[in-house]
Amino acid sequence: MIRYDLHCEAGHGFESWFRSSGDYDAQRKKHLVECPVCGSFEVEKQIMSPRLKRTDKAPRNKPAQEKAPVAMMSPQEQEFRQKLRELRDHVTKNAEDVGEKFPELARKMHNEEIERRSIYGEASPEEVKSLLDEEVDIHPLPLLPDDRN
Repeated sequence: MIRYDLHCEAGHGFESWFRSSGDYDAQRKKHLVECPVCGSFEVEKQIMSPRLKRTDKAPRNKPAQEKAPVAMMSPQEQEFRQKLRELRDHVTKNAEDVGEKFPELARKMHNEEIERRSIYGEASPEEVKSLLDEEVDIHPLPLLPDDRN
């Protein structure tokens, strides 16, 4: 298995696992690789630094490959996953994407300095913690990997 860091034409970054480089290319040509944020099929691999084995340290007892969590979902869990996808799609279609200005604008809306409206964007873990500590009513936007990958 190989993990690729990917990005879509809108600049959303995400990662996905493939059996091989050829498998990624085949899935991309068939429009099976989709941005989980905006649904775009215009997805490219990002430049990744290779993992190099260090020779200046003693070997550690590590598994041969890193493992990723996986699950087989019941019909109820699949329905819940679909509802999360619908929520994300609704927010991204009906709210304003304010990008990195999200923490600043959410705080201003909370403090009634500007008119309240639906927005979404980006925030660091520290910014999220600060907003929650100030009791700003924010919620994570669910990001789900493409079901076909």
